[in-house]
Amino acid sequence: MTSDDETRPVTTVADDEKPRAKRRFIDYPRRGRTGWRHWIPSWRLVLGSLVTLGLLGVAALALAVVLTPVPRPNDIALAQATTFYWNDGTTVLGRTGEANRTSIDIDAVPVDVREAVIAAEDRGFYEHSGFSPVGITRAAWNNVRSEGGTQGGSTITQQYAKNAFLTQDQTLTRKLKELVLAMKLEATVSKDTILIDYLNTVYYGRNAYGIEAASQAYFGKPANELTVAEGAVLASLLQAPNGLAPETNLTGLQERWNYVLDGMVEEGYLSQAERDAVQFPAIVEYTPEVFTAGPDGYLFQAAQEQLLELGYSQDDMNFSGLRVVTTFDRQMQDAAVAAVDEHDPGETVDGLRIGLASMIPQTGEVVALYGGADYQENQFNNATQARGQAGSTFKAFGLTAGLGDGITLNTVYNGASPLTIGSYQVENYDNASYGDVSMLFSTVNSLNTPFVQMNQDIGPERTKEALIAAGIPADTPGLSDELNNILGSASPTPMEEANAFATLAARGDRVEPTMITEVRSASGRELYKHTPKLERAFDPDIVDQVTYALQRVVTSGTGTAALTANRPVAGKTGTSDDYLSAWFGGYAPNLSAAVMVVRNDEAGNEISLLGPGGLSEGTGGALPAQIFGSYINQAMVDMPVEYFTEPKVSIEPTPSPTQSSVAPTETTPTPTPTETTPTPTPTPTATETTPTPTPTPTETTPTPTPTQTTPLPPSPSPPVPVPPAPPVPSAANVGGVSPSPVQESGAPVGELTAGLALAGGFSGVLRRRDARRGAAR
Repeated sequence: MTSDDETRPVTTVADDEKPRAKRRFIDYPRRGRTGWRHWIPSWRLVLGSLVTLGLLGVAALALAVVLTPVPRPNDIALAQATTFYWNDGTTVLGRTGEANRTSIDIDAVPVDVREAVIAAEDRGFYEHSGFSPVGITRAAWNNVRSEGGTQGGSTITQQYAKNAFLTQDQTLTRKLKELVLAMKLEATVSKDTILIDYLNTVYYGRNAYGIEAASQAYFGKPANELTVAEGAVLASLLQAPNGLAPETNLTGLQERWNYVLDGMVEEGYLSQAERDAVQFPAIVEYTPEVFTAGPDGYLFQAAQEQLLELGYSQDDMNFSGLRVVTTFDRQMQDAAVAAVDEHDPGETVDGLRIGLASMIPQTGEVVALYGGADYQENQFNNATQARGQAGSTFKAFGLTAGLGDGITLNTVYNGASPLTIGSYQVENYDNASYGDVSMLFSTVNSLNTPFVQMNQDIGPERTKEALIAAGIPADTPGLSDELNNILGSASPTPMEEANAFATLAARGDRVEPTMITEVRSASGRELYKHTPKLERAFDPDIVDQVTYALQRVVTSGTGTAALTANRPVAGKTGTSDDYLSAWFGGYAPNLSAAVMVVRNDEAGNEISLLGPGGLSEGTGGALPAQIFGSYINQAMVDMPVEYFTEPKVSIEPTPSPTQSSVAPTETTPTPTPTETTPTPTPTPTATETTPTPTPTPTETTPTPTPTQTTPLPPSPSPPVPVPPAPPVPSAANVGGVSPSPVQESGAPVGELTAGLALAGGFSGVLRRRDARRGAAR
């Protein structure tokens, strides 16, 4: 073997028979490459990987679209403000909830307006499937070359998916979800459905969500009346509702408006001639809606409270878009405010609170409430929340109970003052003392001692029952079955008193007051309809007699300040102990109302209506009666004049008794009808002002003499609303007089006895300066 043979490699198998290395599916790292080239993938690998990833992504996206259900829109997207209307069903009283939105159908949006939105936000809306790469590219190009505005890359479907189902977070995850949901929506619902859902949820500025609210906010009209120019304004606002607000950036809004109209020309929605003819429209001045301001704020709040009482939740009010028609009448509410403004002494009296409530007796519809001057300044409603001792207004219902138990308007009681009855010592207003007086005279002139005697005869529980039957709640503070309940020791609200007097106006039929007549869903479906439910509380014949007496309170008694010029009214004054409250409650046949006046110090404590910083006259026959009369005159100006039903029983007009400065102080009363034909004894008639008693030289103890009355003709028929108050006999006999007064130890006759002391005082005894005055007038 030569040396060459030694260096030549020895092969045992032919080279072409050597096994080749296996070819890998993915040649990476690359064979046959050394160094850094070993790690560079081939173009085939790169392209194949991209194609594979793309296919996987498409498959994953398709799977996600198939498997993803369309979720329920979130509360924000669905939220519609609940709208409260006046009783005409169209004038807005107020709205609740943050989203001022009213959803409408696609047919309620003019085609020009829809096209303006598409030109502004998504010109390929009717071609793409929810996601448009071409649209994104086109938007980017338009944004580069446009001088008047920009076009967003998201489709209308994507924007709706974001608004309705997702958050506003700018994250990749949210963007992917938005894309999937947009494609799912396009696959499951129509384009028109997506468009109207978008238009109903998107924000336009001015606290307007949805195109219907926006149309009202910017042009004061419903969406179906929008012109192409107005629609282009609303479409322009979608890009930046606050940034393009006409109040702060009118120039920017006009530039965007021109961009939208030019886009409508490019898309073939408008011809150039039509576009050139369009003028920028007038936009209404923006006044933020404040439904809680002024006196109307109390109505709005009261209606919300009743809606909750009907079983609706706060969420229902904030998000459900309910349509609530209230009972409040715009004219009558204006009349209530005007009546208070006319007589309110204003800043000359400190801490004065005035409450007024009024309702229709036959339906229970509350037509007016005066809860205060401005709800935003004070949220305490003087008509539905404030309370005050009712004073002599409760005599109307005590009289109703008495007439039902055999008492008549001709029944005579001792009108002396002071008078001890049982364990109570009672005084008339100003401690004026009278002879024996009928219940008619006692009602007209609001005498206390005869009413407490009558209450003792029938039983004070009967008066309490009558009050509850009329509409005074059983849990009213201070309502008891004590003798003083007939003098108004309980403290109702004006709304409760108006309800009670409405029962008398309806001749004994009681109906629950309501502030809501109808509730509808956002789609218009009826959810609630008020149906008045009348319940018989009193015999109509009895109520007719009560009304007969209460008419005379207004024509010639303590309530003459409430006298109206053109229609009959009946009512009763009331003044509480220490002048802590003053009332007038009354009615015409087709409307009732109650007015209460109270006064608070800076700490919110009740203080007298009189005294430093107070009123000059603190009785119910003064300010409350004046407000009542003014209200009735204005509120009922367009209502027919109706007359009360005449009593079936005859009521005998009798002469007035002589007042005396001294009178018996104790009696066990027994009502005794008179039979004589009385001889008048002319004397002054007691009024809400301080009476001047006529001295009587001697006192006599009457001897009971039961007799029969000689009836005279009843009061005249219409058109004369009410005749003058009848006089009462100057002398009649009642039995059972006991001269021994009941006294507390150390307390002189006439002072408040232990049995008289109640929280807030008793309405039968008052002290003003050094003069002792009977209250409950």
